[in-house]
Amino acid sequence: MKLVGVSGSLTPMSKTYVTLKEALTFAQNDNENVETDLLNLRDYEIQFCDGRDPAAYEGDTKKVIDLIEGADALLFGSPIYRGSLSGALKNVFDLIPNDSLRGKVVGFIATGGTYHHYLAIEHQLKPLAGYFKAHVVPGNVYAHNSHFENKQLVDEDIRQRLQELAISIVQLNERVQGGLVGANQPTIPRQSLAQT
Repeated sequence: MKLVGVSGSLTPMSKTYVTLKEALTFAQNDNENVETDLLNLRDYEIQFCDGRDPAAYEGDTKKVIDLIEGADALLFGSPIYRGSLSGALKNVFDLIPNDSLRGKVVGFIATGGTYHHYLAIEHQLKPLAGYFKAHVVPGNVYAHNSHFENKQLVDEDIRQRLQELAISIVQLNERVQGGLVGANQPTIPRQSLAQT
């Protein structure tokens, strides 16, 4: 099983990156059949979505799309800015094909300065997973500034919750295996007026 973590922060050694890395380590340590990859959006030069077919992108943008499509399960992490996910992560959701998460198990991690926007996972991230017909693991994790010291996660409760989230993603993926996706959605064309 390939579990891909996607860090939606462009800040060096961000809280988002640190928590994702820790969660992926927990998943790999718990199950020897799990292969992990941490896709740090900071390391890629990704184009802005312009409405073209996702297959038409090249370079880093294509690499990111291919990594997400090739994953069996995903763990998305985002800093919370103005009560919502980062623009970098939203752009990735705009770029990927409509069926790229279909039937896959996903989990979410969000980070912020305080607990002020912890419900952003419920109101911003989970609806995106629903649109893509992904299975969302309940009990996602939100971490804030007081959980970190010297760019390290030090809060044991958050670490325990990250471990539970990571293991749950793996276990749910083993049970679902890309199935149970409900009714098909109508075909949604991806074409800008400039392409006609």
